[in-house]
Amino acid sequence: MKKLAALLCLAGVMTLPNLAQARPVTLTTQLKNYGGDGAYLAIYVTDTSGLYKKTLWVSGKKSKYYKHLRDWARGSGLKAAEFDGVSGASVGSGKTLKVTVELADVLIDSGHEIRIDSAVEDGRDNAADVRVPLTTQGAGKPAAGRGYVQSFTYGM
Repeated sequence: MKKLAALLCLAGVMTLPNLAQARPVTLTTQLKNYGGDGAYLAIYVTDTSGLYKKTLWVSGKKSKYYKHLRDWARGSGLKAAEFDGVSGASVGSGKTLKVTVELADVLIDSGHEIRIDSAVEDGRDNAADVRVPLTTQGAGKPAAGRGYVQSFTYGM
């Protein structure tokens, strides 16, 4: 009986990593040329119902401006734990932001989306500037933004 229990424990330990696998995903966001300061961007994942799931990256160091990233701010509750360690400088006009994040495999090809909210000081705020399904087929295919984002791609 003890041998059977030991084998079952070993089998469980060996399959556990398969349940929580993640892969690196490179996010590339090219901004349009626009007049004004650097853009604040929130890149995040939504579930199949369009509800906020996880922050992937936030650009812009001054958290007091995060409220202008409306959909992300509402979903994340602007809790520091949601963006600690996944934030950096704002992105200037015509510049490219390229970051690599770890994404759980269960988020891919399951109806989840990557969304980007954008805002610029003294400019308009763009909720869901970019919305793309998170699929293996969509990897490497550029998506156009509706606001400050010229194009967005993700690669796996």
